Amino acid sequence: MFDNAYFNIGYLDTLSYRDTIIHRLDPRAKLIATLAFIITVVSFPKHEFAGLLPFLLFPVLLFSLSDVPVKFILKKVLLVSSFAVCIGIFNPLLDRQITTSFFGFSVSGGWISFFSLMLKFFLTIVSALLLIATTSFPGVCHALQKMGMPELFISQLLFLYRYIFVLVEEAMKIVRARDMRSFGKKGLGIKPAISLFGSLFLRTVERAERVYQAMLSRGFTGRLNTSRTYSLTISDVLFVCLTIMFLYLFRTYDVVSTVGRVSMRLLG
Repeated sequence: MFDNAYFNIGYLDTLSYRDTIIHRLDPRAKLIATLAFIITVVSFPKHEFAGLLPFLLFPVLLFSLSDVPVKFILKKVLLVSSFAVCIGIFNPLLDRQITTSFFGFSVSGGWISFFSLMLKFFLTIVSALLLIATTSFPGVCHALQKMGMPELFISQLLFLYRYIFVLVEEAMKIVRARDMRSFGKKGLGIKPAISLFGSLFLRTVERAERVYQAMLSRGFTGRLNTSRTYSLTISDVLFVCLTIMFLYLFRTYDVVSTVGRVSMRLLG
């Protein structure tokens, strides 16, 4: 279980080193486009569902242009979707007023707000995962640094991300040692688990002290520099402008109704 979790975290970072048109964009351009997308999606009222459907075009285009595995990202979204379900599952019970009908079935406002919440959750989580998969987490942090975020905040984010892998490695060592010394159900109770967590905490503190002393001996002053240089190009500006233009179009115009009316005229 720990091995799979570790390699899944590392695989998301490995995807960011591919060479596609989306990967070659400046991290600042992708970060601004993603933030604009998330803010636009969450700005819709709770009973809006059809108006959110055109926004599926954004992740679909990113998937097709970045060559990121769709199945891998959808598994990650499914893994955390239980939190959104727990938040919205009571909407149909609290709001039973019928607001519309769909193919002859009456639909209450609670069900519409529930599906709207789930669609917003899907769109925002997929866009955030695609940003990491095409930019890498350090790339996002350096983009934030270039956009004026405090150095201390950026350092904390980078340390948190970097030492998640170290913490998982230490946990894997402890769990493997426990498994090699256990027979049957021995060592699987609450007391051994508490002992393992205590051992992991002590190892983490000792490792953090060694890492910090090593950084100080190498001249660490609180600023994390990167060997890569980023520069905005015409394609980056064009990507941001097109994204914001389509987001404004989808937010202010009823695209779904317009497409439906045009389709009915063509079919009629």
